[in-house]
Amino acid sequence: MRTRTLGQGLVVSEMGLGCMGMSDFYSGGSEAESLATIHRALDMGITFLDTADMYGPFTNERLVGRAIRGRRDEVVLATKFGNERSEEGAFLGIRGDAEYVRRACDASLQRLGVDHIDLYYQHRVDPRVPIEETVGAIEGTVGAMAELVSAGKVRHLGLSEAAPETIRRAHAVHPIAALQTEWSLWTRDVETDGVLDTVRELGIGFVAYSPLGRGFLTGRFTKFEDLPEDDYRRNQPRFQGENFQKNLDLVREVEVIATEKGATPSQLALAWVMAQGQDVVPIPGTKHVKYLEQNAAAAHVRLSEDDLRRIDSVFPAGAAAGERYPEGGMRNVRR
Repeated sequence: MRTRTLGQGLVVSEMGLGCMGMSDFYSGGSEAESLATIHRALDMGITFLDTADMYGPFTNERLVGRAIRGRRDEVVLATKFGNERSEEGAFLGIRGDAEYVRRACDASLQRLGVDHIDLYYQHRVDPRVPIEETVGAIEGTVGAMAELVSAGKVRHLGLSEAAPETIRRAHAVHPIAALQTEWSLWTRDVETDGVLDTVRELGIGFVAYSPLGRGFLTGRFTKFEDLPEDDYRRNQPRFQGENFQKNLDLVREVEVIATEKGATPSQLALAWVMAQGQDVVPIPGTKHVKYLEQNAAAAHVRLSEDDLRRIDSVFPAGAAAGERYPEGGMRNVRR
C-alpha cells in the first residue's frame, strides 16, 4: 500500500480503515473478526485507522486499542470528540468547550491504551463555542486542541464536516492537518460548496468517510429488506421509499463500468475517490477481512480521464436521491 501526505506533512496509507461499524450502527460481525480485520489491514500496509469516542459508545476505541497493542509504531491513529453520548448510548449533544475537549482526550488516550493520538478531530462543530476556543487561541489564551498538541497528547489536529469559514478560522489559529467529510460518488457537495477549494487553498488534507455510500455503492443491497431490522441505515433517506430504487439504478450503471474494468462496484467507487487527488484519502469501513482485501485492491484500479468522464456522465454530482442524513443530522454539518 502506497502512502499519501495530508496537511502538515502527516503521511498516511493511501487508504485507511474506518472502524465505526465494528462496534456501532451496523449489524453483524464479531469482536474476533473485527480484530482480525485490523490485524490484516496492518499486515497489508493499511495503517491509517479511524475511530471516535462516540462509536459504541466508547467500545470502539477500546477495540482498536486492543488490536494495535504491540504494533503502535505501525499505526497512524485517528480519533474524534464532540458528539457526546452517555454510557447507555443516548446522544447528549455536541460539545466543543475547552473543559470537555481536555476530558475527552484524556479518556480516549486511556481507552486506546496509548500516550498520544496522531490525528485528533472535532467530530462536529459546536455552534455555541467559538472555533478559536476549541482549536487554537482566542483573546490571548491557548485553545483546547492546541493545548493538547503542546502537551504531547496529540500530534495533528483535524475537523469534520466543518464549513469553509469555520475551517479558515480554525486554521488561522492553529494548523489543521485534515478535514474529514463525506465524499463519494453519491455525496459530492464538497466539490461545489467551497469546502474542497478551501482545504486545498490552505494545504489541508481531505479524508473521505463513507466513500462507499454506507455500503450502497457495493451493490450488495437490492431491496430495503436486505438491511437488518436494527441497522441504522433503515432511517437514512437514501435507503427509503422511491429513493432506494433511484439510487439502485445509479449503482447498476456503475456495475457495468466496473465489470468492464475487471473490478467490483466498490473497487470502482473507491478508485474514483482516490483519483480526485493525492491529497484525498478514503477510509472505507468494514469488519470483515474479505471485504477489506477487496477494498484494498481498489488501489490498483487505474481510471483514465475517459473513464472518469464516463462515470461522471452516468453518476453526476447531485444524482443521488434523498438527503444523506435525516433532518436532525443535516443540521449538524457545514457549521
